[in-house]
Amino acid sequence: MTIDETDDTTSPATHRRRRILIWGGVGLLAVLVVAGALLWWFLRDDAPSAANIDDAADQARAAATTPDTEATDDTGADTSAGTGAGTVADTSAGTGADTSEAGDAAGATRIDGTWAVDTSVGEFSFEDSTGTFVGFRVQEELSAIGSTTAVGRTPEVSGSLQIDGTTVTDVNVEADMTAITTNDSRRDGRVQSALDTSEFPTATFRTTEPIELGAAALGGEAVSVPATGELTIHGVTMPVTIPIDAQLVDDTIVVVGKVDVVFADYGVSPPSAPIVLSVSDDGEIELQLFFTR
Repeated sequence: MTIDETDDTTSPATHRRRRILIWGGVGLLAVLVVAGALLWWFLRDDAPSAANIDDAADQARAAATTPDTEATDDTGADTSAGTGAGTVADTSAGTGADTSEAGDAAGATRIDGTWAVDTSVGEFSFEDSTGTFVGFRVQEELSAIGSTTAVGRTPEVSGSLQIDGTTVTDVNVEADMTAITTNDSRRDGRVQSALDTSEFPTATFRTTEPIELGAAALGGEAVSVPATGELTIHGVTMPVTIPIDAQLVDDTIVVVGKVDVVFADYGVSPPSAPIVLSVSDDGEIELQLFFTR
């Protein structure tokens, strides 16, 4: 009897096939890992943080401490010009009861008057949530990704508020919606289309009731108050009450706020795309504003 002692599992051809299968499997796994990582990178939930009064107030403080060379030069010139007898005369004239009365009056009326939105306070950064902006936040469901937050913001904002004592008697704010961008540039065009910005380029808010800030606001404390008024989006005006936080920081009034809205109430249909499974019909309108005078 002849015994075939040849073992196919140890032949060179078998070893080659095994190596091909092993390296092919490793290569396929690597491709899947890279593809998944790229998909996560491009479609991850990278929404910027929401506006909050503490961060906004810090921005106003930083802007107030930025050196102003021109102002420093002017101050130096005025100081030298104002020395001597004139200084003595002014000092003596300002002592006593008059100084006390003037101080009390200034403290009581220091926020009276008209304040305007100042986009030069801070620098707008979408990712860092800095500077002036008005925008929205809405939840969406993406294929193979899951739930993400879509955020859109425009830094092109103007407006004013009027204060009498500690009462805000009038607020008007206008946002240029044609300048709105989102946290995914592929979404920008669809958002512009959904908002019909070519026909309705602006969104506005105006108060219909006074806002009482209270005495604490004069001392620079953050206050939370409701702002009742009319919000206009997509040419449709609806009554709203926006909970806002406000704080006097040096010579700047900082205001942040957000309010839930149903987009269908304003005739806005959520934008769609093949990868978007669903978009919530409601979301937040948010704002971060700095007023100076």
